[in-house]
Amino acid sequence: MATGSAMTNYLEDALLNEVFRNTGYTPAATVYVGLYTVAPGEAGGGTEVSGGSYARQSVTFGAPSGGVVSNSGTVTFPTASANWGTVVAFAISDASSAGNMLVYSNLSASKTINNGDTASFSAGTLSVQFD
Repeated sequence: MATGSAMTNYLEDALLNEVFRNTGYTPAATVYVGLYTVAPGEAGGGTEVSGGSYARQSVTFGAPSGGVVSNSGTVTFPTASANWGTVVAFAISDASSAGNMLVYSNLSASKTINNGDTASFSAGTLSVQFD
């Protein structure tokens, strides 16, 4: 589980422009969660898992409650066909590859994903809360 997610500079700028300048920011219809072996920061970056059948996964969130929004269903990554390394963070992006990172957070506990393992977030465990 991960909470206390931070917005990237990209999302902060987009929301500030929308709210204070009415620039018409249009959020992506689908957002994707990615796994990171080196945590990203406000400017993005980090080291996203790659290879070994890895792919970002689409995620759907329920309605916010108490300033927190959580995934409404289980998010399951493909079974690793190579060692992915130790995953320490996740990020939500607006595209299945490349695109713009929106939010990021460290995991509450890192997880080593080896060949044959399957990473997943059970419903309600992938939470986004802005501090």
